[in-house]
Amino acid sequence: MAKAEITITFDPGLHLFVAGPNRVPAAPVETDGTSSLGHVVESLGVPLTEVGALLADGRPVSPGHVAADGEHIEVRKFTTPQRVEGPLRLLLDIHLGTLARRLRLLGIDTAYETPDIGDAALAARSAAEHRVMLSRDRGLLHRRELFAGAYVYSTKPAEQVDEVLARFEPELAPWTRCTACNGELRAVTKEQMGDRLQSGTARTYDTFAECESCGQAYWRGAHSTSLNAIVERATRNR
Repeated sequence: MAKAEITITFDPGLHLFVAGPNRVPAAPVETDGTSSLGHVVESLGVPLTEVGALLADGRPVSPGHVAADGEHIEVRKFTTPQRVEGPLRLLLDIHLGTLARRLRLLGIDTAYETPDIGDAALAARSAAEHRVMLSRDRGLLHRRELFAGAYVYSTKPAEQVDEVLARFEPELAPWTRCTACNGELRAVTKEQMGDRLQSGTARTYDTFAECESCGQAYWRGAHSTSLNAIVERATRNR
């Protein structure tokens, strides 16, 4: 099939991924005439996880559409809130450990892989467990095996949390998950804590919880002020 020349306009919110010459409206792009539009968009740097609607000469098309010579393609950014099939379950790569702990603090089901198990294994776990892959690795988000994915734009953990909450609007249940392993917490008495408590802690605190998966013990201790601030920021406008 003969090559096709099309024009593409990317949403400004996607310019982060696109080389300078393709950021201008109606940038000319030559295709091989057989590749899907999804493939063309990704070849220009944009993960499909970040794409909302695709329009060809103003009409909605799927990523499988093969653009014809002369077509104008509009690539829009995803819209919020973004819905996924079933309950929201997340998977974060090795570079997002702080974000993982904060999301668990908020009660969001968040798996986190460490050490680095590689892109193929991460994508396979995303598919097997129906988890949305969060990453700043654009190559990882290009993998077809993913159940779903989302790019994390900020490098600052507080802003990363804001991004996830704005994008997916998950239900929050603060203080219900283990920040170490993602297991669910259950209330336990001071007596059940036994000798795991130092005498000062036993005298000072009365409310305790334990992870059902790893046994980690929790109470509102020295770090509660900073953790409360994270929870308050997340729940302030919900």
